[in-house]
Amino acid sequence: MTSIITGDIINSKKSSPKLWLQALKTILNSYGNSPLVWEIYRGDSFQLEIDPKDALKACILIKATIKQFENIDVRLAIGIGEKTYQSDKITESNGSAFVNSGECFEALKKTTLAIKSPFDEFDTTINIMLELAQLILNNWTSTSAILVKTTLENPDLNQNQLADILDRTQGNISQGLKRAGYDEISKLLHYYKTQIQHLC
Repeated sequence: MTSIITGDIINSKKSSPKLWLQALKTILNSYGNSPLVWEIYRGDSFQLEIDPKDALKACILIKATIKQFENIDVRLAIGIGEKTYQSDKITESNGSAFVNSGECFEALKKTTLAIKSPFDEFDTTINIMLELAQLILNNWTSTSAILVKTTLENPDLNQNQLADILDRTQGNISQGLKRAGYDEISKLLHYYKTQIQHLC
């Protein structure tokens, strides 16, 4: 089983691609090479293939990467399933993971992050949790987004070390992570990962 993340930038015309495009490419590149593993198309849409257990963390990292820039956000759909056809380009590969990702993406209306897998019960539960999580995620300031991004990318660092990287005090970091809902996000990621490992 694999997972496909389909995404696009919300309000991309309100922000210069010079700002966010390189940051997005850097994150996608950390998961593999383009165009086999990821590809940006139509200017502000993208697809990424990733291990299902890492898909939600990747989405939150992508969201934090985009939210550090003013006026823009990102829509993300995770599709889990099979890959039955492998092309040199991810956008030309196929299988139920791609279909689920596409259908999930098309169904994103008021929500900006959802999942579709072969496991209906899991989908129902996790999608309710994701809708609740977005009450926090969608309201991140650029400061919160940068803090969450740095913390997710450096899981072994303590708050003092994060403070050094971001040139802030440990107190700032502690308060900032609280405001950004980091503990709750960590619990959500842990729950998601244990469920997926059990199902896949």
